[in-house]
Order: sequence, then C-alpha cells, then structure tokens
Amino acid sequence: MKLGAHMSIAGGVDKAIERGRRTGCDAIQIFTRGNMQWHSRALRAEEIAAFKRLRAETGIGPVFAHDCYLINLGATNPVTLRRSIEGMVDELQRADALELPFVVAHPGAHMGAGENAGLRRIADSLKEVFRQTRGSSVKVALETTAGQGTNLGYRFEHLAELISRAGPERLAVCVDTCHLLAAGYDSRTPKAFAKVAADFGRIIGWRFLVAVHLNDSKTPLGSRVDRHEHIGKGHVGKGAFRLVLNHPRFSRVPGVLETPKGDFEDVSQLDKANLRLLRSLLKKS
Repeated sequence: MKLGAHMSIAGGVDKAIERGRRTGCDAIQIFTRGNMQWHSRALRAEEIAAFKRLRAETGIGPVFAHDCYLINLGATNPVTLRRSIEGMVDELQRADALELPFVVAHPGAHMGAGENAGLRRIADSLKEVFRQTRGSSVKVALETTAGQGTNLGYRFEHLAELISRAGPERLAVCVDTCHLLAAGYDSRTPKAFAKVAADFGRIIGWRFLVAVHLNDSKTPLGSRVDRHEHIGKGHVGKGAFRLVLNHPRFSRVPGVLETPKGDFEDVSQLDKANLRLLRSLLKKS
C-alpha cells in the first residue's frame, strides 16, 4: 500500500507536494480550497503549474482531494442545498485543473428528513453535479462515515444505493478505518475483519474502492462518534491496521492519514511517526 497523509495547502496547492516530500509520503490528500468556507479563490496558473511540476519531480501519487466540510448534498434547506451543489461542482472543476483522479466526500446528512429521503436527495444532487461537470473524468469518492448525527454513509448499503441511484460511472468509495469502527464494523480480529471485507465486496464491490483513510478512533465500536486518534493509540488498534495494510484488495489503493496534527512547530513529525508505525506493520515481500 502506498502510504501518506493529508497535507496543508497553506501558501498554495503546490506547497502540499513539498510538505508531502518532507514527510515521506508516497501519496497525499489535499483540500483545493478553504475547508470551512463557501467562497473559494481561483487557483492561480502559476501554482497549478508548480503543483504539476512538483508532483512529477517527486513521484508522489496519487494526489487526491477532500471536499469542503460545509457541503451537504442531502440538505433540506434549499439555499444550503444550492450552495452544496455549486460547491461540489467547484470541487470537481478545481480537481480537473490539477488533474486529480477523485474528490473524497462525505455523502451528506438527511437533517431529520429520514434516511430514505436523504439518500434520494443526495443521489439527485450527485446527478446534478455530474450533469454540470459533463465531460470531466474526476470521480466523487463517497466516504464511509461514523453516522454521527444524521450523517448517511455509515452502512455499506447506503453507498451501494447511492451508486445505484446516481450511476456508477463517476462514483467511487473511500473507506475510513475510524469511521468503520464507530459505525459498528469490527475489524480488530482476523475473523471479524474477514467478514467486513467480504461484506464490502458483496454489497459495494471492490472495483469502487479507490482510497483508505488510516485513522485510529478515540471512541469505541458502535459509538457513532467521529473522533480520529493516532495509529495504535485508539480503539481500532495496531492489529486491525496490520490486517488492512496487508489485505490483497485494500493494499492496492493508497492509504492516507487524517490523524491529529497537534501543536508541534513541525507538525510533520506526528505524521512521520504514524507513517513509521504503519510501515512497520507491512509484510516484507
């Protein structure tokens, strides 16, 4: 498995590649815009060129994006829904400019409307996003969620339904190890992990898997609370990461950290420590 971490774009998207190189990343995830702002500044031609040049020079890849946290494709408020669709269109257009293969996104929250209504609204929103970005090859990678609040995507069945409703052509899946545990999927023993993997393949299908978020969990199995922890310091545990990293299907896609950065002057030290631990769990060929 190619391992890496989410990298800051402070100072320009090209700076993320430089930070990834210093941290020892094989692959990285980035935001292409402010993650808590509706408004986004246009990407400058020079930073796009520098981004592509550094990616080629370093060999880091794939590089992919995560969408803005404000986006909710299941919103019941029409203003929020319109902004969310516009925001996701912007995300895909920015990814296109940077030649990124996909944008990871939480499916959305139903906001009290109920799961069935929420899934229908999210699917309709995705279809509109794809209509407005016709001709783009950038995919939306739906992320498995913890199911906190009214967030959907905490069951494999949710993602399978969205793929069925919105169409498989531009949808993919990103699995988050913290979210899996919090949602009630136990991957901490070989037997339990084998069942989770088998269920993923049967319900969603391995062809849709494009990335894994490698995060431990501050909260226990089935808590439905999304709180990331450093590798081996939470309820997921090192044993589960060893199983994921060496699984013949999961290991074919990149795995990136989204663990806490802390207050270190050089936050990359935390990522480096987590990456060292993950690499120590990889079986030597």
